[in-house]
Amino acid sequence: MQKKLFAVLSILILASLVLTACGTAAPKDVTLTLGSWRTDDVAAWEAITTAFHAKYPNITVKFDPTNPPDYNATLRSQLETNTGPDLFFVRSFGVGRELFDSGYIASLKDLPGINDTFSAGARAPWATDSGEPYAVPIAAVSHGIFYNKDLFAANGIEVPTTWEDLMAASQKLLDAGVTPFANGTKDAWDINEVVMMQLLPSAVGGYDGRMAYLNGERCFNDPEIVSAFQQIADLRPYVPAGFEATSYADAEQLFAQGKAAMFFDGSWSIGQIKKDATAFQWGVFYPPALKGKDTYVSFHVDAAIGANAASKNLDAAKTFLQWLETPEFAALIGNNLPGFFPMTNEIPSLTDPIANDFMNFNKQAKGVDIRFVWEKLMDAPTDKVNAYTSLNNNVISVLKGEETPEEAANAFNADVAAWYGPASKCK
Repeated sequence: MQKKLFAVLSILILASLVLTACGTAAPKDVTLTLGSWRTDDVAAWEAITTAFHAKYPNITVKFDPTNPPDYNATLRSQLETNTGPDLFFVRSFGVGRELFDSGYIASLKDLPGINDTFSAGARAPWATDSGEPYAVPIAAVSHGIFYNKDLFAANGIEVPTTWEDLMAASQKLLDAGVTPFANGTKDAWDINEVVMMQLLPSAVGGYDGRMAYLNGERCFNDPEIVSAFQQIADLRPYVPAGFEATSYADAEQLFAQGKAAMFFDGSWSIGQIKKDATAFQWGVFYPPALKGKDTYVSFHVDAAIGANAASKNLDAAKTFLQWLETPEFAALIGNNLPGFFPMTNEIPSLTDPIANDFMNFNKQAKGVDIRFVWEKLMDAPTDKVNAYTSLNNNVISVLKGEETPEEAANAFNADVAAWYGPASKCK
C-alpha cells in the first residue's frame, strides 16, 4: 500500500513539475498598484485597466493617484522606504532619469516591442544617453488658448493670426468690459508652463532654436528671449485684476463662467472645461507668433509608466507595460482622456473634436517642440538656480512690472550660465 501511495504521489509531483515547466500551470492572481499624479483620471483609468484585465484575468491593476503637487516627494519617499507602487507614472527627462539612476525604476531594455512601437524621439525622454529605456511613453499634451466664441462674436472678433492681432482683440474686449485672459500667478507654474512655454517655441524658432541654446550657440538673454518676455509684459493689462491671487483653478472657473474671454491652458483640461463651460460655445486656437515670424507649437512629452525595480510582481508589471504598446491601449487613452495624445508610431482616430483641434495645430504650424527648459536645463546643482525656477520667477516679475523684459532675460541668462556648461561663455 505504501509503495502504491508513494508511486501515485511521485506521478502527481512529476506532472506538476512538467506542467509548470511548460507554462500551463494555473497563473497566480496578482494585484498591481499604479501610482500617478492624475487625480482627475480615476474613471478613465478604471476603463483602461478593466480592458487590460479582460485580456489578462489573473492580473488586476489598481490606479492609485497622488495629489499632483505632492507626487514627486511622495513617490520618492515611498521608493526609499520600499512601499512604492508596482508601477508608476514617470516624468520626462531629468526627474525620471534620476529615479532610474538611483535604482528605483527597472530597465526595459529587454521589453519586447518598445523600440518598434515608439520612435527614438518618443523614447528619448525616458531613456539613458545610450538609449536604454526605463519607461513606456503613454501620453503627450498640447497647449493652446481656450476662447469663448460667443464673446468673440458679440465683439466682432475673429481668431487672430498674429500676436499683434491678439493684443488688439484683447484691448477691444477690455474696452467692452470683458477680462481678456483668465490666467493668474497664485499657482506660479501656470504662467510659466502654459503661457511662457507656449510663446517660447515661436519666439526662438522651435526645436532648432532651442537646440542652439542647449548647444551654447545662443545666450539666454538674446533678442529672441527678450521678445518672449516682452509678450508677457504685453499681457499685463489683460489679465484679471488681482491676478497675483488668482489660482489655476480660479482661472479655469473665470473662463468657464464666462467672466474671461480666453484662457491659456493645455489639452489636459478639455474634460474639465466640458463639464464646467456649458453656458456658451467655446473652442481653442494656438497663440500666433509675432508678425513676420513662424508659429511653432508646444507639444510636450508628458508621461510614461515604469516598473518599480523592487516590485515583488515585476513580471506581471512588465506584462502590463508591454500591453501599453498595443493599439488597443493607444485608442483607450486617446479617447477616454481627450487631450492626452498617444505617443505610439500609429496614432488612433480620436473622437473628441477639441482634441482633434489640438492635434491639428501640429499640422498647421511650422514645427513642434517640447517645453523650453525640460531637457537638461532643470538639472542644476543643488546650490544653483535651475532654468525652470529662474524662468518662472522672472516671468512673474515681468507680469507684475517689477522687471523689464531685458532685465528678466539678463537674470535668466545669469542663472543658467552659472552652472550650465554650454552657456558659460554667456556670463
